[in-house]
Amino acid sequence: MLKYFLFISSFVIAFKNSVAQSPLPKTHHKILVIAHRGDHLEVPENTLAAYTRAIEHGVDYVEIDLRTTKDGRLVIMHDATVDRMTNGKGKVNGLTYDDIKKLKVSDKNKPSTKAYAVPLFSDVLALCKGRINIYLDFKEADPAVAYQQIKHAHMEHNIIVYLNKDEQYAQWQQAAPKMPLMCSLPDSVKNATSLQQFFTSFKVTVTDGSLSDYNDDMLQVAADNNVGVWLDVQSSNEGPADWDKLLSKGIKAMQTDHPEKLIQYLEEKGVR
Repeated sequence: MLKYFLFISSFVIAFKNSVAQSPLPKTHHKILVIAHRGDHLEVPENTLAAYTRAIEHGVDYVEIDLRTTKDGRLVIMHDATVDRMTNGKGKVNGLTYDDIKKLKVSDKNKPSTKAYAVPLFSDVLALCKGRINIYLDFKEADPAVAYQQIKHAHMEHNIIVYLNKDEQYAQWQQAAPKMPLMCSLPDSVKNATSLQQFFTSFKVTVTDGSLSDYNDDMLQVAADNNVGVWLDVQSSNEGPADWDKLLSKGIKAMQTDHPEKLIQYLEEKGVR
């Protein structure tokens, strides 16, 4: 999570030279469903299989986590190390791609004999093109390198970038000024006034977080500034009670660990 977004002095030049970001990727639904690390209830997170399941369920966005190997390859892995999700050990940025492609990705709580590979970013772009939008959780990578791959795949209009570090704002403003950007609320933003000050200083298309991060006045400020509020509801036991709370506040996008059930719920309520 981006905790201290952003030190003002670091971004004066970026803000002065910034241009309006492109619109959000096109979608066909009133309420957006975002599959957190793909649909990973039955297959391991952040694998092509998890993204394929999300596509099959009609999800609007798949959330992916981007990192860089020791030899500069862009791969998908949530953690800084491969320890939790593979049969290997070590930091992603300390392993070569040759090291990483030998690993088996698995959910250690649900052992499987099937081997899942750590995906390359280029493979995810190819899989998602024309089928689903990407919520790019930008963990550790060079924006210029990432954007080059995005352009090569002709996916410039199908991605929103979630910023994890202060410096990523200026880096993306330089590498791809029109790319829609997303961030968590700064720790200093606690009310409508401070939120308006933040939006006046920084050009973001979406903010995220949990419902407890926002009061009604803050949600109105976001709407007045044409900034989307996409909230995290993902958990192992999330359900209709959680989804109802977000809908009651007018939230138009939810990141979930249960995309299939959430879609069914929204369709049954006639709000999908």
